[in-house]
Formats: sequence, structure tokens, C-alpha cells
Amino acid sequence: MPLIKRWALMHTVKPENVAEHSHQVAVIAHLLAVIRNTHFAGTLNPEKAATIALYHEVSETKLQDINHVTKYHNPALTKEFKKLEELAEIECLHTLPSALQSLFGQLLVQNQVDPEYKKIVKAADLLSAYLKACDELRFGNHEFSPVKARLEGMLQHFSEDMPEVQYFRDCFEENCSVGVDELAKHPI
Repeated sequence: MPLIKRWALMHTVKPENVAEHSHQVAVIAHLLAVIRNTHFAGTLNPEKAATIALYHEVSETKLQDINHVTKYHNPALTKEFKKLEELAEIECLHTLPSALQSLFGQLLVQNQVDPEYKKIVKAADLLSAYLKACDELRFGNHEFSPVKARLEGMLQHFSEDMPEVQYFRDCFEENCSVGVDELAKHPI
């Protein structure tokens, strides 16, 4: 995962790999589950959300990072990409000893992930990509302008039935784009 470059078809000021991205998604998924449980009567296990997030891009170890526009612009192609991803996930699963495969199937194979956890990880994935787009724009990389606009729309849709997403944005988004020295000036 550390060898797989994200955003491969775009210029990036700050390179990112799949391991870094998966870690950030895990942190955000954990926080979203905690927010849901604390403020919106949720019952998710935050540690499980984080663990699923750590593995959510496992197919990219076989397929690389596929550009969002390429993957989703045509429903027939999307369907085929999803089939390839599932095959890659199953292949990764089968590299484990057989005694562990039943335990890891619900983490590695996205079709086996509990839908509530899958949704919270997807929201965390979008937030991570959105924060990346904001970061690239902050450093003058305007190639991420359409990415940010697309992700803002997607996050708005998620916020409609996942209030923890809007809570995260309201509470943490601003601090995600400040330098270390400025963090003390931006209390939550």
C-alpha cells in the first residue's frame, strides 16, 4: 500500500499513497462513529469502523488507484470495475491462512462488509479526499478545483441522512487545513 500512488492521473503538490490515505480514512471513520454514538443515538463500534477503513482499499494492491471519473462515468464500466475489485479483494483474502479467512472476509471483501459500516467508511473516504483537495488548493494546485466541487456535492448528500458528517465538517474541517503552529489559535 505505501507503494501505490493516489491521484496518479493528477499533479499533486503533496504526494499521497494508499497507506497514508487508508490511515486517514480509519481515523475519520472512527471519529464519525464516535460522533454518531455521542450525539445522534448511534450504536456503531468505532474500532470496527476504523479497522474496516484500514482495509477499504485492499483491491488497489492488485489494481492500483483508479481515477474516480474513469471508474464512474459509465455505468457498464463501473459494474466491471466493481467486479474486478471484488476479485482482487477475494484474491487478497485467499493469501491468508484458511483459519483466518472467515474473520477477514468481512473486512477485506466490500460485499461482505456490514452496510452501516460500509456507509460510514465511504463518508470518511469522501471526507479524506475532500480534505486532500482543499490541501492541494491551499498550495495553489487548481487542478483540484473540480474535485473539491464534486466532493462537496457528494458530502452534502451524505450529510442529509448522516448528521455526523456535517458535525465533523462544522467542528473539524477548518483545523484540518491549518499549519501546526496555527492549531493552538483554532480551539474547537
